[in-house]
Amino acid sequence: MRGSGKPKKKLDGDQLWELALQSLGRRAYAAAELRRKLWLRAETPAVLDETMNKLQDYGLLNDVRFAESYAAARLDGQGLGSRRVLADLRAKSVPANVAEHAVRQTYAETDELELIEKYLQRKFRGKNLREYLSEDKHLAAAFRRLRTAGFSASNSIRVLKRYTGRAEELESMDEPESQDEPIL
Repeated sequence: MRGSGKPKKKLDGDQLWELALQSLGRRAYAAAELRRKLWLRAETPAVLDETMNKLQDYGLLNDVRFAESYAAARLDGQGLGSRRVLADLRAKSVPANVAEHAVRQTYAETDELELIEKYLQRKFRGKNLREYLSEDKHLAAAFRRLRTAGFSASNSIRVLKRYTGRAEELESMDEPESQDEPIL
């Protein structure tokens, strides 16, 4: 049972190395994210540093490669917008410049309007969008969903206008675009 209160055994260098490899075998990690995970189990800070350096020396930990593959997977697999992917990478402690570069590069050839259209078709499959979005609550929910998925307010409204003339009313719902967040 998790959280039983019994502290986990601290691991020496070889054991921490095995835990790191097992963790990376399950999923990819940003360096800072894996460091936090291993810190909880490391016998000493020196053992942690040694393990992290060894992972980087072997090419098993690379934030640039992680950010690029993460961004590509979110675009290709989930059709998410660039702002969402950037926020997710930041949450995973990927350095800001690495995250921004990876997202900018991944989304460089992407038409956000087309991506929004595909996202709506996928998320509201089987629904007549003109009819469905004619109700205020559904229109507002679709707009919030697009914003949460990382699409810009202006492009979200532009696509929603294709289905209902009332989409302009959504502009009052949204907060202004953040000045510190780059438009990708």
